[in-house]
Amino acid sequence: MPDFQSILRTIYNSATSQIEKGRVATYIPELAKIDINNFGICLKIVGGESFGVGSFNTPFSIQSISKVLALAKAIELVGESIWKRIDVEPSGHPFNQLALLEVENGIPRNPFINSGAIVIADILLSNLKDPKTDFLNFVRDLCGVDDINYNTSVALSEKHTGFKNYAAANLLKSFNNLENDVEDVLDFYFHQCSLEMTCSQLSNTFYFLANDGYCLKNKLRLTRSQVKRINALMLTCGFYDEAGEFAFEVGLPGKSGVGGGIVALLPNNFILTTWAPGLNKKGNSLLGMTALEQFTTNTKLSIF
Repeated sequence: MPDFQSILRTIYNSATSQIEKGRVATYIPELAKIDINNFGICLKIVGGESFGVGSFNTPFSIQSISKVLALAKAIELVGESIWKRIDVEPSGHPFNQLALLEVENGIPRNPFINSGAIVIADILLSNLKDPKTDFLNFVRDLCGVDDINYNTSVALSEKHTGFKNYAAANLLKSFNNLENDVEDVLDFYFHQCSLEMTCSQLSNTFYFLANDGYCLKNKLRLTRSQVKRINALMLTCGFYDEAGEFAFEVGLPGKSGVGGGIVALLPNNFILTTWAPGLNKKGNSLLGMTALEQFTTNTKLSIF
């Protein structure tokens, strides 16, 4: 087995020596307060141990990474029927783009752009008795810890500035692709995105997607076919209009968030999570993208 701790340390030292670290997200005011010098990496080996460097045990707002977990919960609840309301194609546009939604009659291109994630939030709202509590417990159970929580300040900050999300939700409602009240759906969605987790917790939480649907507790969460589909969507749609670049440079299914986190995985091998809050022009973590590219290049571990 490679000396993963040494590899991570080398990558960490190389990335942190970069002068350019990107820019923190400012359109959500609470995220603008985060120290750009934070940087952490956590590697979890399937059936094995974990390795970490830097701020890998520091909680941060996972933002759009939560969309993968919401999708998994929706599939667990209602199965393949969700694909009647959401497509599975890359958008080629930023995460908050609205134009395609109107052209395509209220069917979002995929579940990882904001409009698609809002439809998933609507599905969860319709199928969970206590949506925010039930979803939080789902994530806690996947991770194996009970101290994961929403950051209500971040959720409120998103509510006060999420004008495009309100526009998307109202557009979805006009096409009859939301069952619940727009305010209720967005309240859940903003809380979902405000989840605070560490790199270590995220690597453990995403374990089931690298282990044929079995979580760390060896409990079957989704079928192998369902896991394959989620991983395929992460590869093709997990980085918005930079998905092709990530597949080209890194070669792993993954998902980013504007909080600076990235989770990537190699099925039956590992889950690798990075956090660096400085973003590139496409809204993905600058140092995280660099670190993941270096990891797959140095280890030659990718799906290709």
